[in-house]
Amino acid sequence: MLKEEQEPVELEINVDTVRWLIEKAREFDEKVAPAAPHSGSNASDDNASEILEDYPDDATGQELRVAIDRLNEDEVVDLIALTWVGRGDFERATWEEARALARERHRPRSARYLMGIPNLGDCLEEGLAELGYTAEG
Repeated sequence: MLKEEQEPVELEINVDTVRWLIEKAREFDEKVAPAAPHSGSNASDDNASEILEDYPDDATGQELRVAIDRLNEDEVVDLIALTWVGRGDFERATWEEARALARERHRPRSARYLMGIPNLGDCLEEGLAELGYTAEG
């Protein structure tokens, strides 16, 4: 059964900002723990997987954290609520409830909370879709 076309839900966060955060969250999600060097491996490709490895000085996580930290309170609340909608905790009909709970639970460490969700990019994309937006800009 197809959903009937509805106007997108009004957000406090710019949809293009969410789209950019989806990209960054997916880059961050792809990071893995650094692998130990393999003895006897081919020296020409020893560091080929380094781009996917998560090092403390890696800019991907820092960039995502700084971007979330720079959002105002209303934007962070919507980002958290979008995440919850995207993972199925809430739906379009309960958007205001999700937003109210996110406002109640919002803390200064929201970036840490959001970045701890392993599929944050997917949740945000699904949340946008549920509220009438596409993840493509």
